[in-house]
Amino acid sequence: MTQTLEHEEVAVRSGRRSGLTLVVALHSRTLGPAVGGCRMRRYDSWYDGLADALRLSEAMTHKCAAAGLDFGGGKSVIVLDRDTDLTPALREAALADLGELIASFEGSYRTGPDIGTSPADMATLRRWTPYVFCLPEEHGGTGDSGIPTATGVFAALRAGARHVFGTGSLEGRTVVVSGYGSVGSRVAAGLAADGARVLVSDVEEGKRDAARRAGLEWVEPDKALGTSADVLVPAAVGGVLTPETAAGIDARLVVGPANNQLTDDRVADALAARGIIWIPDFVAGAGGVVYTLTREIEHLTHEEAVRRVEGIGDTVSRLLDTGTTPLHEAKNLVADRLSAALSVP
Repeated sequence: MTQTLEHEEVAVRSGRRSGLTLVVALHSRTLGPAVGGCRMRRYDSWYDGLADALRLSEAMTHKCAAAGLDFGGGKSVIVLDRDTDLTPALREAALADLGELIASFEGSYRTGPDIGTSPADMATLRRWTPYVFCLPEEHGGTGDSGIPTATGVFAALRAGARHVFGTGSLEGRTVVVSGYGSVGSRVAAGLAADGARVLVSDVEEGKRDAARRAGLEWVEPDKALGTSADVLVPAAVGGVLTPETAAGIDARLVVGPANNQLTDDRVADALAARGIIWIPDFVAGAGGVVYTLTREIEHLTHEEAVRRVEGIGDTVSRLLDTGTTPLHEAKNLVADRLSAALSVP
């Protein structure tokens, strides 16, 4: 795989306690300190973990810029081999190793939970570095960012629905939610409460029973993207919208929180050519970072921070009120913010 490095700084280390590969990728600090979650997951090689960090840190730059936040994009990854036995002792050692690495950036990179980590893990990291967000509420943090992320996705969904269907209500619409994790399950529950017919899928077969107990329909993961629906919500891993899968999408609106959904920007053009509206993931999925930073840095109240998250809907509406694609307009928004910051003496 060819990867063009456009990042300000990238660190790859072998943890002295854990022996695991650690990656911190800082894409941009033009707008302010880089922020981005700590991901702990299994990869076929450490290089795959590096590639993930590079992609996700760039997405965080776009996410912060589009949301009007004075922060840049970063990401940290703890790489687990396919056969790593992740014992509690190894987990703690890996977090200690990463905490020391994050501390070495002296505040120019700050992290929070991501796939494979939790607010409890952030409390462990905090022993080694102060530059950590989303500690459990009992430790003075804002806790799980999945709730505000889902709130932001709803705001984007309603704005997209108004543009596509003429109303922001999803009542009576068929919606496929691909990925029944922390955010996807909350989005699915909210859609069902609003009167939508909700079909969900996940690669973890065990989530089928949980979905059915919630009164939701199940669709097999390999059929989810091609299932006929009004709305498709990608809420799992990135890279799911390829030229091949996009050609099979049978929905008028695609909006969800999964990061880096497109394998290539041309996929968005292909969807647009078929009359399908795709809302950029770095816009729709920004609710968690908006809420966390406005609460923990700007010290807004919960209600004020939620209003900022719901402002994602206004951003989506502005992106849709143009003659080009939402991705084109969102990238222009990001470029304008970064250029303005660079022009300040």
